[in-house]
Amino acid sequence: MNKEILYVVDAVSNEKDVGKELIFEAVETALEMATRKRYGMQMDVRVQVDRQTGDYLTFRRWKVLDDEDPEFESPERQILLSYARNRGLDAQIGDYVEEPIDSVEFGRIAAQTAKQVIVAKVREAEREKQVSAYRDRVGELLMGTVKRLDRKGIFLDLGGNAEALIPREEMILRENAHVGARMRGFLKEIRQEPRGPMIIVSRTDVNFLIELMKLEVPEINQEMIEIMGAARDPGLRAKIAVRANVPNIDPVGACVGMRGSRIQTVTTELNGERVDIVLWDEDIATYVMNSMAPAEVLSIVVDEENRTMDIGVDQDKLSQAIGKGGQNVRLASELTGWTLNVMSVDEAEAKTAAEQQAILELFVSRLDVDEEVAVILVEEGFSTLEEVAYVAREEFLEIEAFDEEIIDELRNRARTALLTEAIAKDTPIPADDLLNMDGMDKDLAYVLAGMGIRTMEDLAEQSVDELLEIEGMDEERAGTLIMTARAPWFEDEQS
Repeated sequence: MNKEILYVVDAVSNEKDVGKELIFEAVETALEMATRKRYGMQMDVRVQVDRQTGDYLTFRRWKVLDDEDPEFESPERQILLSYARNRGLDAQIGDYVEEPIDSVEFGRIAAQTAKQVIVAKVREAEREKQVSAYRDRVGELLMGTVKRLDRKGIFLDLGGNAEALIPREEMILRENAHVGARMRGFLKEIRQEPRGPMIIVSRTDVNFLIELMKLEVPEINQEMIEIMGAARDPGLRAKIAVRANVPNIDPVGACVGMRGSRIQTVTTELNGERVDIVLWDEDIATYVMNSMAPAEVLSIVVDEENRTMDIGVDQDKLSQAIGKGGQNVRLASELTGWTLNVMSVDEAEAKTAAEQQAILELFVSRLDVDEEVAVILVEEGFSTLEEVAYVAREEFLEIEAFDEEIIDELRNRARTALLTEAIAKDTPIPADDLLNMDGMDKDLAYVLAGMGIRTMEDLAEQSVDELLEIEGMDEERAGTLIMTARAPWFEDEQS
């Protein structure tokens, strides 16, 4: 039947326009399946078809495993290394050992199996061929025609027999689509599925909005305008931040277009999704105020350490600033990367006053100073005992109300208070030389102290690998810190 095999390979290859090698592999798979049906389904079989003559050989094979390998399960398909060596086989772990067995004929059953395998492989090859043209286009906009709709989502005909899927989770909420309609989407990924690769298109991804803006605003592609970020509530509302890279250009006006023509085109494509164009600003407070539009921000309090801001607005505009279901403030937070707390101006002032009063009382009680001194500290921006204890002395000296003697006394009292608190909590305290070392910050110093590294000398004796156990530490910073701590050693040697 060897000529029959060659005939099948030639016929299918020409009919389906796929390589002969793929068909040969399908025939080998079919013969392997037929062999297992004859000799036992548990055994492992390999069939080798000669590509020139159509002749084929069949081998039974076993995978060589280590004697102690816990994955040894079936002597039908696996063999231990020691047993293979006892049989005189020159094998290594992971190799396959084989022995020839009688081949089954390429008869009716094998041909039928081969046909099924070939159809599956050809279908897979065709899909791979269609998809391969899109692998380098991930991240681009695609246009297709709605082919069908089912529980999985919307299938788009991209032309050239290529098909894409918009999964239900990537569809815009309450969007209607009908067969034959033209539809755009963002090529998100090529997903491997049991039936072969599938082109996955999204209409909810934030990059879909960004690519649409690039399509409608030529100044973006010309790099005259730059998109700095975007946030979406698909189908409802979105915010996109832009800035101008050249003078004398209005980035917001250019994106909106004459009488709103450009942004209206984007909104229509997004099924009526409202898009706010936000002017990006290097100053984060100004950027946040812009992102809160259309609400007018009257006051803002920035907490840089926690990356949060308290936004004060007029009581009558509070609901507008928050947005339906918190939508406006949520999108602004996502756009800027800061946690935004929106409240009325009265609430913001009351909160600020309460926080300042708490800090005032903390300084009065823990530093044992009168209220006048505590007020000066608060007005100068101090909010914790750590800041009083460890802020650079030069910064302290800039406060006109304090002289050097008062500053030293305040720093000593703050350190004593912190030490007392640490002893009560059994928290290790880093030494001054470690806290004030170049490249060190307070949080890291306390982490090191918790590891028993309290001084520069302790740090100098560490290795890079030991510091890499600290979360967020990288090899470069660990090496720099250790060498800085060891600097006094080299100074002593030189002296």
